[in-house]
Amino acid sequence: MELRIQGLSKTYANGVKALDNVSLTIPQGMYGLLGPNGAGKSSLMRTIATLQEPDSGSMHLGDLDVLNQKDALRRRLGYLPQEFGVYPRISAQDMLEHLAVLKGIGGAGPRKERVAAMLKRCNLYDVRKKALANFSGGMRQRFGIAQALIGNPQLLIVDEPTAGLDPSERNRFYNLLAEIGEQVIVILSTHIVEDVMDLCTQMAILHQGRVLYEGSPEAAVAELRGRVWQQSIAKADLPACEQRHRVISSRLVGGRPSLHVLSAAAPDEGFAPSAPNLEDVFFTKIRGWN
Repeated sequence: MELRIQGLSKTYANGVKALDNVSLTIPQGMYGLLGPNGAGKSSLMRTIATLQEPDSGSMHLGDLDVLNQKDALRRRLGYLPQEFGVYPRISAQDMLEHLAVLKGIGGAGPRKERVAAMLKRCNLYDVRKKALANFSGGMRQRFGIAQALIGNPQLLIVDEPTAGLDPSERNRFYNLLAEIGEQVIVILSTHIVEDVMDLCTQMAILHQGRVLYEGSPEAAVAELRGRVWQQSIAKADLPACEQRHRVISSRLVGGRPSLHVLSAAAPDEGFAPSAPNLEDVFFTKIRGWN
């Protein structure tokens, strides 16, 4: 099973071109969709989820024509958007049972079993009677995954899922996603490069509605081997250095800018070779450097 996207384009009424001839092949497993804010990631997610129509293009999930069989796609889809609404005074168990009814899971007995199993899988069974308004950020996101999985989807979309989570909750959330990705297609839309490198076997970089890279994170990093150089410099020297070199990134370390520079050979005396990472790939692709 794979999701095939061909030539997808979308321009909004205000003239913003959110998607520009996007073509991707997304296999089973964890697939990272990486890009800065405004890159078109959420527009692509909404289009895949049949929440908006593209201007042109096609999508197929296996042999299912997504754009012409929307109801069939929705039965196979789980979706966790950046923001999702719940009835705050309802318990997690009651809310999940209500959503199971909406998903068409028939029979009170099987439905209760499905709900209980999902609450256990998402580590929420012990708080199943607790009102959703009293959930922590991590518990709320785990409930979001539970509601997305209740219909046993073949395709799961999660859009910027870890905003506001502390590190331990973030790790628990991603462990759960990785487990789910062993059986279904999981599209993880994020701007956090470490999450894609750690979790995803395949990825795409999206910028200004266009696909700049599609492949494995490891292959993307390998393209930059021997071409990334690092040096720590004085703050006063930063503007001149940015004029002379392709500065991939600059961050303060001990009060001094630490630069990553793209170059086929050592740029200047004092630069040392640096092992590239996915952040280097991301900034290099966004800037259009080869």
